[in-house]
Amino acid sequence: MTESQTSTTEGSATETFEPLIITFCCNWCSYAGADLAGTSRLQYPENIRIIRVMCSGMVHPNLIIEALSKGADGVLMLGCHPGDCHYLDGNLRAQARVEAIELLLDDLGIERERFRLEWVSAAEGPRFVEVIKGMIKQIKEVGPSPYKQ
Repeated sequence: MTESQTSTTEGSATETFEPLIITFCCNWCSYAGADLAGTSRLQYPENIRIIRVMCSGMVHPNLIIEALSKGADGVLMLGCHPGDCHYLDGNLRAQARVEAIELLLDDLGIERERFRLEWVSAAEGPRFVEVIKGMIKQIKEVGPSPYKQ
């Protein structure tokens, strides 16, 4: 294969890459924000799979690592804004775990850009869409998961 054919093939593969993003949404705010986006007929890519959890503070770092090591291209954890947690400080617990998650990603050779924690309230359907689109753009820049089969 010539150099120009190789770059064309790689370019088309990058352009057609559609990442799979696992999204953990807290029941009380971010899942309701996703629901608001849907009922408001706001458009966002179909690249996400939402897992509804009672609180972002209940998402153990192992769940993030497992999703990425089983082939997800990225993981989003969405929770209530600080001060608005239904469980008082669950979202702050999630925020405290971010550093540990990033260290685990470094140890496994997984780019930190594949994980993100964001706050989305029940009234922020447009913000939910913005976060999803931003994460998809970020993952497209990083590329496919090295764990994809």
